[in-house]
Amino acid sequence: PADPLSPQEHGLDFQRLLDASAYKEPFRQDMIRWGEEKRHADPGYFCRAAVEGALQPVWVVSDTRRFSDVEWFQNVYGDVVQTVRVVATEETRKKRNWVFVTGVDDAESECGLDQGVAFDWVITNDGDKVALGEQLEMLLQSLHRSL
Repeated sequence: PADPLSPQEHGLDFQRLLDASAYKEPFRQDMIRWGEEKRHADPGYFCRAAVEGALQPVWVVSDTRRFSDVEWFQNVYGDVVQTVRVVATEETRKKRNWVFVTGVDDAESECGLDQGVAFDWVITNDGDKVALGEQLEMLLQSLHRSL
């Protein structure tokens, strides 16, 4: 059966739902609610989907949003998991057209990892390409050493 929030069922442009534009905003709360229902029934639902069929020695699982996601990866893969948080100041985020929306930006889907996770890496992305590149290079070097 079709997923009730599938882009096809609602005539949505799947690629535009993935970008940073305002296109997804009218659907965002419904997507969050649907995701919460799935996670409540099965906390590993999305995590298993992310790794299904993956055979590479290093995976980048981007945009995890909840402690239960981080916990799932750590429980399943143990010490090989490296957690990375990318941060930017509120000023930088506003310059990138971010506007705080009550009920969305203060929901677990947006701030569930703001506390309780000791990240292995914290990368700052405030627009300084050289600094960002240096941070990413350090992360890559560390990953290469652990292979």
